[in-house]
Amino acid sequence: MIIGAIETGGTKFVCGVGNEKGEILERVSFPTETPEITLAKVVEFFKDKNIERLGIGSFGPIDVNPNSKTYGYITKTPKLAWTDCDVVGYLKKYFDIPMFFDTDVNGAALGEATWGAAKGLSNCLYLTIGTGIGGGALVSGKLVHGMLHPEMGHILIKRHPEDNYEGKCPFHKDCLEGMASGPAIEGRWGVKGHELPVDHKAWDIEAYYLAQGLVNFILTLSPEKIILGGGVMKQSQLFPKIRAKVIELLKGYVQTKEILENIDDYIVYPELGDNAGLLGALALTLQ
Repeated sequence: MIIGAIETGGTKFVCGVGNEKGEILERVSFPTETPEITLAKVVEFFKDKNIERLGIGSFGPIDVNPNSKTYGYITKTPKLAWTDCDVVGYLKKYFDIPMFFDTDVNGAALGEATWGAAKGLSNCLYLTIGTGIGGGALVSGKLVHGMLHPEMGHILIKRHPEDNYEGKCPFHKDCLEGMASGPAIEGRWGVKGHELPVDHKAWDIEAYYLAQGLVNFILTLSPEKIILGGGVMKQSQLFPKIRAKVIELLKGYVQTKEILENIDDYIVYPELGDNAGLLGALALTLQ
């Protein structure tokens, strides 16, 4: 089967052609511009690929309810040019094939559960920490949806006692995304995260916020694996700090081997690496 996959991001779009084995046969990326420019490039890429179905993992908020009149839309997003953009409707004009639409992070969670770090598990959590913070969850083998879809980056957290930064989120200021996203790191310290030394106190503060988020998700979703992707998590020194802080914040309340014995294998970087989003979009078509 020839499958098309799209990872739509606020910075770039990634398009690929793969198969049901999780093999990416061809891929391309280009900057995210206006919908008119960007979606035209998507159509141009796929027009001669003979794809049989198409998976789309999108930045949000999006409408994932197939019974809604705005299903397939990016809705009220901070990326203003994309507000109320009918992504699926646009692509349906050019490709009369089944299409599968979900958040990029839900897709990545499914991809990691199908071919990656959570392979064989029925419950996992995928968080991306980059330009924004988003989360996707697989619970009992199914992606989590409800009234909308998870917006894990906007949970409320306690402020670090040494942190006076007001927060970057335009809605909540000091939610998880407002305090721990890439732009929040730059806003707090005046430089991008990759320019800070590995022993800078920024990383202790970052780990404090991310660990709070993970503790909340451990206590509500009980994932069997937590996968942390995105540009910020390329700072590998964060992982041991986050793991240690999770154990500290849980205070022995969760008595599982994943927490007490194997936390290095419990909170991990995506096994699919930079292909997690694209393979996630591909995996959406196989449900």
